[in-house]
Amino acid sequence: MAATEERRCWWCGDDALYTAYHDTEWGFPVRDDRRLFEKVCLEGFQSGLSWLTILKKREAFRKGFAEFEIEKVARFTERHVTRLLADAGIVRHRGKIESTINNAKRCCDLVDEVGSLSAYVLRFEPPASSRPERLTKEVLCEMATSKESIALSKDLKRRGWTFVGPTTMYAFMQAMGLVNDHVEGCFVRPQAEAAREASKL
Repeated sequence: MAATEERRCWWCGDDALYTAYHDTEWGFPVRDDRRLFEKVCLEGFQSGLSWLTILKKREAFRKGFAEFEIEKVARFTERHVTRLLADAGIVRHRGKIESTINNAKRCCDLVDEVGSLSAYVLRFEPPASSRPERLTKEVLCEMATSKESIALSKDLKRRGWTFVGPTTMYAFMQAMGLVNDHVEGCFVRPQAEAAREASKL
């Protein structure tokens, strides 16, 4: 049965691309390092913009950044930066482009140390006891960061990552299923929670 708008989180509105993202991606657990890295980078690009703007450009970002294959992006040079600055399909911001390349290099170091980006970010999953008892729109609007997103941001910055502030990292944690921030009454909330539980088996 098709879901009505009233049964979704309010923030995705009625744009077909945005509702599909809400229904099938946002809040579902991700363990693939390439997808995790892509999301960190795109959240950085989203700073100051709407997520829908980034979502509409996601395929162009993937093409421009070698599908966000970490080791490939880590080898990007100034020639790649110049090419990306001329790519109208993405957000042409030199600082964010250079940040993505830098973060790929830092990610390679992190993977060498802990085995995977997935294993690393899972360290920052908050305990269930720390989550709101009932997640409403009002509660969620007050949660731009969390203790865990602040800790994740601080540790990544210590490791040399950039464009990884606490708010950006909380948005990343929401999107990648480290928390389930679908509001009460959203038809996706139980699906996302079931997927989160299954990922821990």
